[in-house]
Amino acid sequence: MKSTEVLSNTFNYGIKPDSIINVSDWADANRILSQTASSEPGRFRTERTPYLREIMDALSPQSPYEKVVFMKGAQIGGTEAGNNWIGYMIDQAPGPMLVVQPTVEMGKRWSKGRLAPLISDTACLRGKVKDPRSRDSGNTVQSKEFPGGQVVITGANSAVGLRSMPVRYLFCDEVDAYPPDADSEGDPLTLAIQRTATFARRKIFIVSTPTIQGLSRIEREFNATDQRYYFVPCPFCGEFQTLKWENIHYDKEHSKVTYSCEYCKRHIEEHYKTEMLANGEWRATKKESQNEENKKVVGFHLNSLYSPVGWMSWATCYKNYEAAKKDDQLLKAWTNTTLGLPWEEKGEVPDWGILFDRREHYKIGRVPLGGYVLTAGVDVHNDRLECEIVAWGKNHESWSVDYRVIYGSPTTKEPWDKLTEILNEEFESEDGIFRKINMLAIDSGFSTQEVYAWVRNQSIHNVMAIKGVDNSLVPLNAPTKIDINLKGKKITGGVRLWKVGVSILKSEFYGWLKSEPIREEKSPAGGESAASRCHFPEYPTEYFKQLTAEQLVTQIVKGYPKREWQKTRDRNEALDCRIYARAAAIALGIDRWSDQRWEQIKGLKQGKIDCTKTLAKKIRPKIIKSRWM
Repeated sequence: MKSTEVLSNTFNYGIKPDSIINVSDWADANRILSQTASSEPGRFRTERTPYLREIMDALSPQSPYEKVVFMKGAQIGGTEAGNNWIGYMIDQAPGPMLVVQPTVEMGKRWSKGRLAPLISDTACLRGKVKDPRSRDSGNTVQSKEFPGGQVVITGANSAVGLRSMPVRYLFCDEVDAYPPDADSEGDPLTLAIQRTATFARRKIFIVSTPTIQGLSRIEREFNATDQRYYFVPCPFCGEFQTLKWENIHYDKEHSKVTYSCEYCKRHIEEHYKTEMLANGEWRATKKESQNEENKKVVGFHLNSLYSPVGWMSWATCYKNYEAAKKDDQLLKAWTNTTLGLPWEEKGEVPDWGILFDRREHYKIGRVPLGGYVLTAGVDVHNDRLECEIVAWGKNHESWSVDYRVIYGSPTTKEPWDKLTEILNEEFESEDGIFRKINMLAIDSGFSTQEVYAWVRNQSIHNVMAIKGVDNSLVPLNAPTKIDINLKGKKITGGVRLWKVGVSILKSEFYGWLKSEPIREEKSPAGGESAASRCHFPEYPTEYFKQLTAEQLVTQIVKGYPKREWQKTRDRNEALDCRIYARAAAIALGIDRWSDQRWEQIKGLKQGKIDCTKTLAKKIRPKIIKSRWM
């Protein structure tokens, strides 16, 4: 083909009027779901997820909306709505497009796992995006060129990618997983939206499950819309209503989950859902603003109760709730992914006086009944090491066994030798069994190289160097290798550094401190009813003041809310040590242990230690006196 023909064709694509066909109609006519990327491969049918029709059509060129916001739960097909829009844009209304995933790596995985199958399995797209194996194809993992436009894929953690080019179309996926700042250049969602400023007929699609109330980007975007919810008719009385979790009913006698109509109160079995979804309709619940800009924005919310029959059932939602309701972290994930709602953090400071009053009468340095696994958290200071030993049982029940302070500069050998003694110490349980620390986590934020040197001399199976990070989305990240010694030289087989989501763990811990009892029987040591899942011996007031020395506050930074933990007192070492001990417990995997696994752990401990109990008493290292004794 001559160069003049290429230029002519490209020009013609550029001036071609946008199609009058809607995105949903195009998807029904053209879209083929890949076997490698879909649980239901084959031709796409909007009738399977009828609630997506209005969302997709709002992205069509003839729709008056510029910004479409979708706050959702899991298993409702939201990702495919965005994929259909991309395919439609390539085929019917070409233009420059930017797809933003939470990270560059996630963007590459999405491109390979979602976008590539979309192009290869949809006949009308294959001829417009060249084979990536051809020379100068314009088809790479992060860039797909086609006549009249280009799709660029980047991550919210790359400011360079976010400012790479002006775009007419913007697809921001899972925005609540975006980092708070992109390379210190500001909020990544704002940076991405700025790329569309020069286009009069722009389209912006923002999709995500929410995370934390007040911090959630998708919550903030949705609240600025007309807030549409999907109303479905009751198959018995015909009254329209939204599906709410409080109307889910579990029939224990028949082990069946149904939905109770909020009008006629009849129990609706799930097989009626297909009919209900087909006859449903979106309704705006927030009065439209007179502001012309707001009239260009539309917002949709959908929870997983709407998931089509055969995907996520009401019974599955109920089962997942039962498994999560006793654990704040699990319940948070369930609220986000099933209800599609932001989680309200319990960051309020517990009353230290209440914790002090409910101390129990078990002996400091001994492991109460029910504590089968020991972890330790160590905080490093310029003149001392502080360490808490915590025993863990089922359902995250915990007992503070001891709190030690080792005085001495971390630049000297003595405190590290004493810490090694604690690591090797045998702690007697109330059943006469001696238990050792299974995992110790030590903060490497101070005297970093000395910490690495000590960790390097221990077994990687029971010691971990950690670093606290505030903006982590998970409690514990996979470790990375740190292989530089005190002289700055690389060494083979260096220590592993674990990044700990301290903000998440502090919220979890404060929630536990204020939680209801998790069992009704008497406390094993004190004879009093268990008042919490967290048990403490008779420590002095200073310990409990340090344990409650921080609070979660919200500040506005560069126009956006940011939550962070701030000290309410000068000393917070007890809180830090407890969080590090919890990180060690996560590393051991206790969150995933079944009741059967706990019984195995209990049996292994008894079988292993009973036969060496006498010897253990003879060789136990000298016990360092507790700070609180």
